[in-house]
Amino acid sequence: MKSPVTVSTEKLKEEPYASILCYPKPNDKELEKRIDELEKLGVEAVEFVGKTSAFNLPILGKGYVGVVVIASRYGQRVALKIRRVDADRPNLLHEAAMLTKANQAGVGPALVEASQNFLVMQLIEGDLLPIWLETHKDKTLLQQVLGEALEQCWHLDLMGLDHGELSKAPKHVIVDASQQPWILDFETSSDTRKPSNVTAICQYLFMGKGSVARMITETLGERDRKEVVEALRSYKKEKTSESFERLMQALLC
Repeated sequence: MKSPVTVSTEKLKEEPYASILCYPKPNDKELEKRIDELEKLGVEAVEFVGKTSAFNLPILGKGYVGVVVIASRYGQRVALKIRRVDADRPNLLHEAAMLTKANQAGVGPALVEASQNFLVMQLIEGDLLPIWLETHKDKTLLQQVLGEALEQCWHLDLMGLDHGELSKAPKHVIVDASQQPWILDFETSSDTRKPSNVTAICQYLFMGKGSVARMITETLGERDRKEVVEALRSYKKEKTSESFERLMQALLC
């Protein structure tokens, strides 16, 4: 992995930075448009650093819709999501609207500003949940972190916003240095689908057969599966504080 490098917005016209700005294949017209867009957003520079890579440059993340890097905006470090030129959507404005709604529920990184091809967001630095679990085996801490993640999902359910990706969430939950979990990436979210955030993340964290559920079981111990299933059914019927608390007891205590 190459060392971190900070590049001014103007210098993004040069390779290999241009290939990140117009990932995966730049063209001059789109590149000029995006440079202008960044300048209007107040982005002064981009910092190439992270555990993922693209065109031999370190970045924070890469997905079907965009790549994520660190940027400097009016002297403040922020997360910058860049829409891929081959993305299956014309802009990032739907994601911006969904993230705004999540923020109203106290969930997700704060949206700073949005445009057709960019989202400027609060920078969250930490480890993805599967990586965090590998080095954090304290039962009380795990109960605290998972409990907070479940509460965030409950608030999304109450808000009527379905994340859409939490049943397979290795890249959608990050834990920062203060042991605070964050739910990320609202690109496939919907406020018209029936929300199922709590049930989806429960499937991933506690009911699945992957490494995440295994590591959680190793630290918390086996759950009473019948009790968990009954609590989930009760929660699905009525998303009350009582049904949610019963589910939390079955999962974490």
